[in-house]
Amino acid sequence: MNSFIKFVCLPLMIIGALNWGLVGAFNFNLVSLLFGTGVLARIIYLLVGIAGICSLYIYKEAKDMERHSK
Repeated sequence: MNSFIKFVCLPLMIIGALNWGLVGAFNFNLVSLLFGTGVLARIIYLLVGIAGICSLYIYKEAKDMERHSK
């Protein structure tokens, strides 16, 4: 997978994880505060979701490389 995509996925996953942590702990949605509840917020959520899917592929690649290096 392209290293640029890997570089973008990690920060997006961190943003998503922090946002869900804030929602769970304090019922505070940082994405909604910063971007509202419209199309822009939905785009952010979509990008975070895509980053999560990409991370599954990145994880699989890492496990395959680990298996082949043994």
